[in-house]
Amino acid sequence: MLAIIGGTGIYALPGLHIEAELDETTPFGAPSGRVVRGRLGAHTLLFMARHGSGHRLLPHEVNYRANLYALKRAGATMVLGFSAVGSLAMHIEPGHFALPGQYFDWTKGGRERTYFGSGVAAHVSTAEPVSAAMVHWVAAGAAHLGLSLHRDLTYACVEGPRLGTRAESHFLRGAGCHLVGMTNVPEAFLAREAQLGYATIGLVTDYDCWLDDPAHHVTVAAIFERYGRTLEQALALLVHLVNQPLPEVEASTRSALQGALMSRPEDLSDAQRAWLEVLQR
Repeated sequence: MLAIIGGTGIYALPGLHIEAELDETTPFGAPSGRVVRGRLGAHTLLFMARHGSGHRLLPHEVNYRANLYALKRAGATMVLGFSAVGSLAMHIEPGHFALPGQYFDWTKGGRERTYFGSGVAAHVSTAEPVSAAMVHWVAAGAAHLGLSLHRDLTYACVEGPRLGTRAESHFLRGAGCHLVGMTNVPEAFLAREAQLGYATIGLVTDYDCWLDDPAHHVTVAAIFERYGRTLEQALALLVHLVNQPLPEVEASTRSALQGALMSRPEDLSDAQRAWLEVLQR
């Protein structure tokens, strides 16, 4: 089942015929809000607003573990996120769409970034953190609608909530990053630990602050102005996608925990075995 994580400005899905709103409680605390299950286009899907209703949570306040766990428990096998992103490359223009293929973690360690620890040991590969099948599916949809979309990009995730300095922007460019945002880490990596296919549609709002002209430097006002103009196209893309056959998530993703777990089941508590069973579905 496909799950949608709505980013800035996407707190509900227009046209979604809601069937159920599911329990918010998880072993990892409260998620950003209820998981909504409903029908959109040809498929039943799940939805959650990453920042909560009315954008009440800043990126570092989002309980990413609870969000991904709640979606997996509700039946998700793949997650498609929507995020506002800044561009670190001239050809990736504000108003375009961007599909990351790699992630560079530039957060500062304050986020809960793994399900494992406290007696449950695992080391999951994130060499290829994004589902190629999902990227191809999204790219084909964007091409059908004539949308400008870039793929095979590296997304640098910064801590926030402040916007970055020019020195940081140039550093990330020098590290080979094409996009900068605040929310896809640890989300992408937790999706892999939960054996979920993952991809993000980035809505490019600005050029961050690496250009010499201060008029191009990112501001919250500029983000929301550009995002609002691009949001309609993003929702049109989603409607098109959910009227197509869903992609087949790679077997390596759906079995990511095989060979990654080091703890023996008999050494775990009943509670640990219960949440681990959800991740292993």
